[in-house]
Amino acid sequence: MNPYIPHTDDEVEEMLSKIGVKSLDDLFSPLPQEKRVKKMGLPESLDEFSVFSNLRKLAYKNADAQRYSYFMGGGIYNHVIPSAVHQIVSRGDFYTAYTPYQAEVSQGSLQTMFEFQTMICEITGMGISNASMYDGAEATAEAALMAARFSKKYKVLIADTLHPEYLQTVKTYASGPEVKVEIVEHDETGTLSLNDLRNKIDEETAAVIVQYPNFFGVVEDLKAIREVSKDILMIVAVNPISLGVLETPGAFGTDIVTGDGQPLGIPMNFGGPSFGIFAIRDDRRLVRTMPGRIIGETVDVKGKRGFVMTLQAREQHIRREKATSNICSNHALGTLYAATYLSLVGPQGLKEIGENNLAKSHYLLEKLEKTGHFKRKFSGEFFNEFVVETDLNIFKLKRKLLKNNIIGPIDLGMFGGTKNKLRKLLSKNDLLFCTTEANTAEDIERLLSVVEAM
Repeated sequence: MNPYIPHTDDEVEEMLSKIGVKSLDDLFSPLPQEKRVKKMGLPESLDEFSVFSNLRKLAYKNADAQRYSYFMGGGIYNHVIPSAVHQIVSRGDFYTAYTPYQAEVSQGSLQTMFEFQTMICEITGMGISNASMYDGAEATAEAALMAARFSKKYKVLIADTLHPEYLQTVKTYASGPEVKVEIVEHDETGTLSLNDLRNKIDEETAAVIVQYPNFFGVVEDLKAIREVSKDILMIVAVNPISLGVLETPGAFGTDIVTGDGQPLGIPMNFGGPSFGIFAIRDDRRLVRTMPGRIIGETVDVKGKRGFVMTLQAREQHIRREKATSNICSNHALGTLYAATYLSLVGPQGLKEIGENNLAKSHYLLEKLEKTGHFKRKFSGEFFNEFVVETDLNIFKLKRKLLKNNIIGPIDLGMFGGTKNKLRKLLSKNDLLFCTTEANTAEDIERLLSVVEAM
């Protein structure tokens, strides 16, 4: 952390002289007296050690995953991040770099983005990746608009098992260009109903959007969905960590893959920032309607390897009406975290992390059911999250867990409301549990002991 260095009196006087006023009071003289704050009410100044000590005391009032066992997922996940990731990304030449506007001057930045794109293509099984989007929800919404632009059709089908915040973001984006959003129901397995999907596809349908694994943690049958939706685009929002053990979306003929990159080495940070994944099948027609930027590899006049921005169809670069997206941030630092993380864990490491997540979630579900207080909600196969119904008082359960330094599951009642689709899908006693490689056997046993004591 850099120290705060205030301006000296001489510096203040010099700035006021340049502006053409004699004092700070003169500078603010246009403001009415009654609108000015006379006294800030700040405490007396303290030395640096005391300030940090007080800040630590305030911070410890929060429950965090460093001091608490963590069983919450729902889009942001607590994964083990190798220390080397932070050390590498914190290098000044990495950490201070921004998205290049004179792109070819920033060969180092372009190379890291190119390597990131390559890794995303490898783990998703897709042909082309851009240099990222804002986050997973925004990337999925952009995919819906892209499908409409490409197909010249203006209805998008969305599985009701998509994360509700993703769904709301898609609806918001779709409202401007009047893209119709229609919901596809799920069945008892917790996956999209193929019959409902089949019945809702018509000549106006541009695409279907599913999540893999979905919001309930259940793994969607992409092969079956592709067979039913072969005449429209298939958009799949992924949890990238799950791709260490699940078949890639590209293997099933997926047209567009989106997702949130937070699980790839980025701390939870109270929910952000992270970055959005966006990849497509290798199709020159499709790439022309793709949002964001793509970094390409080439050679210069001397035959030396180099990198260039080959696509940058956002409104900062071209006429607004021609832009494929008005999002200006691609969270390039987040993609650097991901590229560093994936480089360090490698293909085998990603597989082992996925297997660890898978095994621990199934172990926890088995143990929870044996307590007699929990019942599995859906029968479909799941990755590292699952929904259970409980006969316990959820408020009391979560309070008791917190007192034992455990951050419990998501109360799915928080996604309720008369206009919210999940209100019809879930009961008030449904919980979404999550485990990752960061959960130890001791964490799980401690959670179970709290439950059994209620």
